[in-house]
Amino acid sequence: MSNVFPRNIANPPPIAVAGHGCYLYDENGKKYFDGSGGAAVSCLGHGDPEIINALKTQADTLAFAHTGFFTSAAAEQLASMLSAHAPAGLEKVYFVSGGSEAVEAAIKLARQFHVEHGQPQRRHLIARRQSYHGNTLGALAAGGNQWRRAQFEPILAPASHIAPCYEYAEKRLYETPTQYAQRTAQELEDEILRLGPDTVMAFIAEPVVGATMGAVPAVGGYFKLIREICDRYGVLLIFDEVMCGMGRTGHLFACEADGVTPDILCIAKGLGAGYQPIGAMLCHKNIYAALEQGSKLFQHGHTYNAHPMACAAGLAVLNAILDRDLLVNVQRSSELLFSDLRARFAQHPFIGDIRGRGLFIGLEIVEDKGLKKPFDPKRNIAAQLKTDAFQNGLICYPMRGTRDGEFGDHLLLAPPFIMEDSNITELVDLVEIAVLKISASD
Repeated sequence: MSNVFPRNIANPPPIAVAGHGCYLYDENGKKYFDGSGGAAVSCLGHGDPEIINALKTQADTLAFAHTGFFTSAAAEQLASMLSAHAPAGLEKVYFVSGGSEAVEAAIKLARQFHVEHGQPQRRHLIARRQSYHGNTLGALAAGGNQWRRAQFEPILAPASHIAPCYEYAEKRLYETPTQYAQRTAQELEDEILRLGPDTVMAFIAEPVVGATMGAVPAVGGYFKLIREICDRYGVLLIFDEVMCGMGRTGHLFACEADGVTPDILCIAKGLGAGYQPIGAMLCHKNIYAALEQGSKLFQHGHTYNAHPMACAAGLAVLNAILDRDLLVNVQRSSELLFSDLRARFAQHPFIGDIRGRGLFIGLEIVEDKGLKKPFDPKRNIAAQLKTDAFQNGLICYPMRGTRDGEFGDHLLLAPPFIMEDSNITELVDLVEIAVLKISASD
């Protein structure tokens, strides 16, 4: 019997023993196509020799140095590269061990910024329903994923949640995309005014909503309206790109497609590509200046901040993405994958929507396509889809509660950036097999 505490006690997982390219292998030799990169992590696939060699070199040189005493060459180089390629003004980088930690750091920095500015009354955080920002308590409080929040509600810090920008399910028939963007963004202003404009510290959102809704981008112009509202009331804008960032959407930073720069930006997952646990919080130079001219101390920290091994991995991953022109391959592969998915599923009665950006794609599963009606949650469609796909050698990311935390199912795909045309065909074939099993069970 294993002594490992598994995620799902009722269904302990097999042991993974190897990974090569787009594939993982278990102890019995079974091969799995990694169609979701775990959870949008393995952007370079598995077993990349350049990343592995970079880790070996770093281990031989310097495995660890605590940031209370030292910085490291790996951290300095990675921070310089990230700031050089980030949206203008995001010049300072704070390294952590993952996405939840990045969000926690962002929330605390937003609060401290206002304190340093002489506005300690700014304490309210606004987020969106059906968002997900991590599983630590602060990040969980920010998120609007009801299924994950439910049993912890009594111990979560208060946060406001406004409507997501969810065109497929929530845009009214008579609305243009512009009208829908205006109506949805207006909820932010309304909530700021309700709470008191001088009491709101930040608004946090995913540029492309990942785990909870399945690769949902905002309609054009929405985030520009959000930026204007935040600026009007002195509210900081935080973008959570933990899932959708680091090239996943075809841009190194997902917000580039929306033409909006946040005050604070969180990344993780694809930053380390699974070779090391690493995340980062990037902040605007003006926010850093407030601390530099004030207390000169960010009241936050973890033992493994800017771990040299993790930063070496992140540096090697970022170099690989840029030097191998993988953003171009993401865009090319995205066109082929969307085309193939639409050819297979556009007329399928149970696939209501195929959406996303780059290699971050969601399929929403519905019982009635015309009415956009989700399945009864008791059917456990997402769980069935995950089981059927995995048994057939496909790793994907189905999730329930797409619409409101209870109703709705989707399948999220986030395959490696290194895919070739044959991999795309294989991926869609495997998705089709799993979807057809759901159809047959109806």
